Amino acid sequence: MSEFFHMGGYAFFVWTSYGLAAIVLIANIILPMKRKKEILETLKRRLRRERS
Repeated sequence: MSEFFHMGGYAFFVWTSYGLAAIVLIANIILPMKRKKEILETLKRRLRRERS
């Protein structure tokens, strides 16, 4: 198990790559959801202004 985590001396580079890939994947999920929420809120405000 120790050899697996050490990865032949390249563990720092491998685990850093995995970490960066995970961050990018998570950002690709969260940021569009956040943007969608902002757009919907903006549209709701505009609709309220137009109705009044």
